[in-house]
Amino acid sequence: MGSMEGKLVTTSISMALSDFYHVNNGYRTRVSVLSRDSHGDPLQALAAAMDLLQTEQVEALVGGQSLLEAKNLAELGEKTKVPVISSFQVPSSLSLAKYNYFIQATHDTSSEAKGIAALFSNFDWRTAVLIYEDDDDWRESIQPLVGHFQQNAIHIEYKAEFSVSSNEECIMKQLRKFKASGIRIFVAHISERIANRLFPCARRLGMMEEGYAWILTARSMNNFQDTNYLAKEEMEGVIGFKSYIPLTEELHNFTLRWKRSLRLEEVVTRMSVCSIWAHDIAWSLARAAEVAKLPGLSVYDLLEAIPESAKHKGLSGDIKFIDKKFISDKFEIVNMIGRGERSVGLWNSGSFISNRRRRLSSTKALETIIWPGGSTRIPKIRSLKEKRHGKKKKLRVLVPAGNITPQILEVKTDFKTGVTAATGYCIDVFETSILPFNYEVEYIPWPGAINYKNYNDLVYTLYSQKDKYDAAVGDITITDNRSLYVDFTLPFTDMGLAVVTAKDKSMWIIFKPLTLSLWLTIASFFILTGAIVWLIERHDNADFQGSCFQQIGTLLCFGFSTLVFAHRERLQHNMSRFVVIVWIFAVLILTSNYTATLTSVMTVQQIRGLKSNENIGFFSASIAANVVNDNPTFQGPRYKGLKTADDFTNALRNGTISFIVDEVPYVKLFVAKHPSEFVIVETESVTNGFGFAFQKGSPLVQKVSREIEKLRRTEKLKAIENWWFQRQTTSATSEDTFHPLTVYTFRGLFMITGVSFAFALIVYLIPWNREQRQVVLKHFHRYVSHRFAREIRPSPTTPNRQNENSVI
Repeated sequence: MGSMEGKLVTTSISMALSDFYHVNNGYRTRVSVLSRDSHGDPLQALAAAMDLLQTEQVEALVGGQSLLEAKNLAELGEKTKVPVISSFQVPSSLSLAKYNYFIQATHDTSSEAKGIAALFSNFDWRTAVLIYEDDDDWRESIQPLVGHFQQNAIHIEYKAEFSVSSNEECIMKQLRKFKASGIRIFVAHISERIANRLFPCARRLGMMEEGYAWILTARSMNNFQDTNYLAKEEMEGVIGFKSYIPLTEELHNFTLRWKRSLRLEEVVTRMSVCSIWAHDIAWSLARAAEVAKLPGLSVYDLLEAIPESAKHKGLSGDIKFIDKKFISDKFEIVNMIGRGERSVGLWNSGSFISNRRRRLSSTKALETIIWPGGSTRIPKIRSLKEKRHGKKKKLRVLVPAGNITPQILEVKTDFKTGVTAATGYCIDVFETSILPFNYEVEYIPWPGAINYKNYNDLVYTLYSQKDKYDAAVGDITITDNRSLYVDFTLPFTDMGLAVVTAKDKSMWIIFKPLTLSLWLTIASFFILTGAIVWLIERHDNADFQGSCFQQIGTLLCFGFSTLVFAHRERLQHNMSRFVVIVWIFAVLILTSNYTATLTSVMTVQQIRGLKSNENIGFFSASIAANVVNDNPTFQGPRYKGLKTADDFTNALRNGTISFIVDEVPYVKLFVAKHPSEFVIVETESVTNGFGFAFQKGSPLVQKVSREIEKLRRTEKLKAIENWWFQRQTTSATSEDTFHPLTVYTFRGLFMITGVSFAFALIVYLIPWNREQRQVVLKHFHRYVSHRFAREIRPSPTTPNRQNENSVI
């Protein structure tokens, strides 16, 4: 019930019964739906069915999502005499035919097999690769197609079984074998989960390009959900057979109401085939219940009534009930374009029918098909005779053995057979580039290619022994002196060297975005802000008064609380408010820059300097011997004795080396394995990347170079790289290298803030001095008057009061 298909079918059945009884409101019987969730497990489905029979005494069971589940329910229905109806894509099976109480809704696999065989015959395809799911359901339902291929002399060159647990490596291995065989016609009978892995792998190997053809069976097409846009994009150009559903007005109206009733996060644009069949089955079951005249019906009456009740026109068209099956024998042929499907015709009763209803025995009735790669030309394949007698040219290729990174290149020789096999990123690119030219590649190992001198010897051997070797493939760097002896193709890797170092995991990394002088300057301004506000507010604001220690605490607390705008003291003077506003503006700028720089620190770690005296490690000795020695950018002692990738990892972890310098592919692979520990901090375009070496004047140089350019342009080269390196790594170029913020960076901001503070102090101090001067002068006049009066006051014996008064 939790699956997408379960939700669609459940909603469809519920709405179908509601519509049925709305139209037939005079019916005496009502079908009630009781549901149980099987969670996709056949045993839980059987237990749920037994529970419904025992506790609810149900009269019919609808279910059976897999062949095993259908067999279990059919066996239960046979013993309990209860009809079991399956509306899911369970294949028509001889093992199900023996059950009298099992009724199945399915498409006619025999008619479909005839249609696919007719498609092959009309396109003159006589060889194919058959891919199907390794499961009883899928394995059994593909047998009719195999039988019709044999009857029509269509040879199945390879059969491939993929299970749900098959990983990309397993799929890629099989597809490479098919690609090497030269067969380009594929028939796939797989579920949605496997298709989501198969077609991206095929596209990565260039098997979704012009010249290839992919045919999907009806069960595969019916299995795809309408919401799976990713799979549909990867399947562009694929041809699929699909159970035909006529686009009637009744279906359109029901679909609109059905979509409104769904409560799904995904946007579903149309009903699935199973949900449409479930609608028609619900109508047939409701009609059968009435025909059997419930109550008082026997189960046998209901079973007999179903075939008669199925004779009506449902959403799926004219329903045919043949041999205990609701049969759909008409198929729509669709062409996958982008995220959608394009109908190119129909198949019914042994003939193709155009969308204009013209019936022809050949594929001329079909509209133009857009094949993989956007081509309208029908893919051709060589006949078996041509394949057996056609000879491929042999290409003798030298490959350097002893590489420590198997993802780049790995060479293995079977000592029993003497056959050398090569794998890795370099080989994958080479085989993809050489494939269009029909060569049989023979790999010849070159032992001991672990340093620059040996690689030079390899190139010189290719030059001097033209009768033995045609090319050299591997992690061979393009250099000027090697180009004197061989011709190189265009580079197939990024050019240059990369530097990798360990990420800084210091607990004090939060202080790195700012220099010490900037931290001290910011702290000083916090204190200065608090001091100026305290000075202005202390005379009239009680919040800034108190003992000496209280005032110092208030000064510091107010200043630093402006960082998070958490100051609680109310300001009464306009000048103090002006000071706080200016400083908060400055704090906003400082915090935003700090956040951005800290993000940069966490993402791209600062290297301590390539020109320092720290130890440098190299994956390949050729880099140290040839490129780095002559480049002033890479200075410092060279640390030797590291042979494996684990040696480099441990050396970086314990500080034996400070950074590694090597070709970009090696460094990318190394960082991809340890993304949480190491990071690329710098790249230098001082090498030309890897290239394939050919004999001087070989015409394959230009041809392979064009293929490499094509792979790069179509981003398939990037896809191959991601496949071997598992994930993309984020590299930081020299322009992205982190630099801490300094006082000089914010000199303008601090200047504006300082001038604003000074202005506020001056404006505040001028009226304060005037007031204090008036108070002092007032006290001074009182003091002088008092002293003067005491000096001129007459003695107490003086009788003349008039003189005294006049003096006063």
